[in-house]
Amino acid sequence: MTTVGRCWMAVFGLIMTTAACGSSDGAGTEIPRIDRAPTPENEFRPAQLEATIDNLIARVNEGTVEPMQMVVLLKNLTGFFAPIATGANRAMGELEVTGNVLGPTAQSTDTTTSQEIQNQQIKQAVVDGAEGIGISPYDDTNAAAMDEAVAEGAHVVTLDGDVPTSKRSLYVGTVNKSAGATAAKTLLAMLPPPPGTVLIHGASSPSWVDGHNRTQGAREEIEAAGYTPLVSDAIFNAEEAADVDTIQFLIGAADPPVLGIVGLFNISYRCVMGADVAGAPGIPIVAFDFDPKTVEYMREGRIKATHTQRQYYQGYLVPYILYGIKTIGLEGTKEILAPLMDGDSTVNTGIDMIPAGKIDDYNDFLDRIGAIQ
Repeated sequence: MTTVGRCWMAVFGLIMTTAACGSSDGAGTEIPRIDRAPTPENEFRPAQLEATIDNLIARVNEGTVEPMQMVVLLKNLTGFFAPIATGANRAMGELEVTGNVLGPTAQSTDTTTSQEIQNQQIKQAVVDGAEGIGISPYDDTNAAAMDEAVAEGAHVVTLDGDVPTSKRSLYVGTVNKSAGATAAKTLLAMLPPPPGTVLIHGASSPSWVDGHNRTQGAREEIEAAGYTPLVSDAIFNAEEAADVDTIQFLIGAADPPVLGIVGLFNISYRCVMGADVAGAPGIPIVAFDFDPKTVEYMREGRIKATHTQRQYYQGYLVPYILYGIKTIGLEGTKEILAPLMDGDSTVNTGIDMIPAGKIDDYNDFLDRIGAIQ
């Protein structure tokens, strides 16, 4: 990265993770073939995803492996995003590209400022010569900066969140509607036959596209099974008491009675608290993500299972996809990615379902790949 780039990062309070630097003495200079370290065998190792990555590497290795400069821009480098940063750094190291994974160390409460900073990151990456940009965008406020980068010749791939109205090449991450349906299926297998209400700790407003799609996936699965879905809109930030009160109220008011609860976000552990206040501690609950409180309730048997997004693989895939687009083209890359494609421009990394009795096994897998949150 240029001196200007380094100064710009300091001004905006960003940090640079370990750079993955390789030979970039001149365009077209051949460098050694990509040699990927094998992922340890484990029941949670995603076989199809792993095989697809290997196939992409094999295809790239058939041609001239060239130097490349890229950057991966994240909303944060800690918490949920830490495994994404780990995966992206590892892939960039294996590719021997020149690049960085950038993001703040703490999430700003000023979303507008965060969006502006991210747009400046995109522009600076282009100035610094990035040929590929991976970005976890906030929303369509990033579209113009992304489109400008594409117009300047950079390949742009989104991860974790998407801006489908932009000119990005691909989105890599969770397909939220199918993820919600999967979580609902996990819960439905634990319930007595209908009739009955299933409470969804989700997002009913379409203004949050990802949350709404995940909720719709769960709702449709529950309705198809003959139950009555009832959405308790998740209240984020520090409003835990209000969230718990809403869950408690809906459990008490539901007719027919609530038979189970499916939580769709990282604060799903609040479903246990709401059930307790409602005097219904025996209601089966399944959750989403791997928050420490969720894990604690799983160990106590209060949450029967959780569903985790594969953040590490989102981060790991993006540099390989950007490199594939540069070396074998977008269509050639999509052809290799076909087993993971959902539609024409979405790479579905899938989710893991973790039963309460498998917490330690799953943690062991995350530890082996360096993806513990």
